[in-house]
Amino acid sequence: MLPIAKHRAIREAFGFSPARYHQLLNRIVSSSEALEYDPMLVRRLRRVREARRQRRVADQLGVRT
Repeated sequence: MLPIAKHRAIREAFGFSPARYHQLLNRIVSSSEALEYDPMLVRRLRRVREARRQRRVADQLGVRT
């Protein structure tokens, strides 16, 4: 666990809101440059993002996964 809250750490480290941080992170993870730079990390982050997206859709539809 972080010694300070994650949202606070994001603000202190980057100077913007956690929502903006995640927007930028998603944009970076979607880029071909990121995939070329660190393929294993980017593929893992894309899998995590897709799993979360699928869970949200399933929850909205009331489907159990």
